Amino acid sequence: MYAVKSTLPDDDLKVVGEALQGALVDLVDLSLVAKQIHWTVVGPRFRSIHLQLDEVVDTARQYSDTVAERSSALGVAPDGRSTTVAADTGISGVPEGWQQDRDAVATMVNALSTVVARMRERMTATGKVDPVTEDIFIGMTGELEKHHWMFQAENGK
Repeated sequence: MYAVKSTLPDDDLKVVGEALQGALVDLVDLSLVAKQIHWTVVGPRFRSIHLQLDEVVDTARQYSDTVAERSSALGVAPDGRSTTVAADTGISGVPEGWQQDRDAVATMVNALSTVVARMRERMTATGKVDPVTEDIFIGMTGELEKHHWMFQAENGK
């Protein structure tokens, strides 16, 4: 039962709802991963990486809100609870303790790689049934790919 009635047919809504929910989980976790590294990064490049991580957090939080609101607009209640995020994320965990700048960058490259790949899958799935949601995924994936590129350039990989 939906409190808000979607304009999409039920089968299309299922595809879009699952894509949006998966994206929400990945974005919430990406913001947590980036913030954890932000707090624990050490090394000669501390300041630049510290600031760069906040840019990722800002992007992830902005798009998590966009994704959750799109889901709500379609009548699918978004679920960003910590238990849901922990159970459904595709991102590997962050090591405990301090992270050397080079390792922190590698962790972010891996996290962003995972999220971008999953967003591209969702972009493809939603493009077939809802170009409005696909458009959100297009913009979001472009921003995430930009962060991915910038972190790769940090370690020259």
